[in-house]
Amino acid sequence: MGKTADLTVVQKTTIDTLHKEGKKQKGQFARTVPPRAVTNCALHLFHGIPIRFQRSEDMAGVFAYESSEVDWCEDNYRHSDNVVEYFNTMSSFIFFLISPIMLYLLHPYARERNLAVHLVWLMMVFVGLFSMYFHMTLSFMGQMLDELSILWVLALGYSLWFPRKHFPSFIKDRKSFSRMVLAVTLVTTLSSFVKPTANAYVLNCFALHILYSLCVEMRSCTDQRVLRLAKMSVGLWALAISCWISDRFGCSFWQKLNFCYLHGIWHILIVVATAYGSTLIAYLDASFEIPYSLPGLQYWPKDDWVLGLPYIVLKGTTKTRKGC
Repeated sequence: MGKTADLTVVQKTTIDTLHKEGKKQKGQFARTVPPRAVTNCALHLFHGIPIRFQRSEDMAGVFAYESSEVDWCEDNYRHSDNVVEYFNTMSSFIFFLISPIMLYLLHPYARERNLAVHLVWLMMVFVGLFSMYFHMTLSFMGQMLDELSILWVLALGYSLWFPRKHFPSFIKDRKSFSRMVLAVTLVTTLSSFVKPTANAYVLNCFALHILYSLCVEMRSCTDQRVLRLAKMSVGLWALAISCWISDRFGCSFWQKLNFCYLHGIWHILIVVATAYGSTLIAYLDASFEIPYSLPGLQYWPKDDWVLGLPYIVLKGTTKTRKGC
């Protein structure tokens, strides 16, 4: 009896060691053989010796650490035994810093146009929360929450700001368009569980369509202040997506340089790019939908700073609106 108990302890220690080795290595083996496979190897080593696993662990598999098939370039468990990707997790705090500021800055525009505008940056708080959870655990549930929250932010943006003149011919008003966007988003949400590894690429396709729509809208613009905001928005997005792609596909190169933090930098850049891009889209929307408000652009904390957070100022009021 004592020998059996000792052997069980040895088994458990060996399996735990193999798990840690599989988590800490970020080379080709670590990317092609997940920790779950390492466990299977350990089971083969002890073939013929019964090892019990609780059924509850299988039920909670989607919440388990590293149950996602997505693994970014940053070394796992390098700075903490409880946080898989430390820098990627910490960089998600940028969402909690920028979102409240943008909620405050855009309130005059939201109050005049539609208070639902606040939902965009409220959802961005959840994007940051789920991003932290995902990178802290690399769990399947964390991945899905992270990606689906981004999807619903994009859906809100489409519903609120997509230009009326670009509506499909069978759509007559924004309410009908919003219903169509809701239906497409629900279908996309369900489809995202079919092949989760493709979700990020689908989201980037939506971003490319938004970029294309912005370019179409800016063709007739001559306001240098608006054009500057557009260039900054596109530039920040291009820099952010470059970091994302480089981290995803150029990991071996950055490992040689011992700099595996591009996905964390992506977090910072994409939040700032969203602040610039959403303000630009909201400004164009205000110019068409509430022109009586005389919208203008300013930057926080100082308008003459090279870099700052853009927001909309309304020089007119509801009193200047012409009645029917």
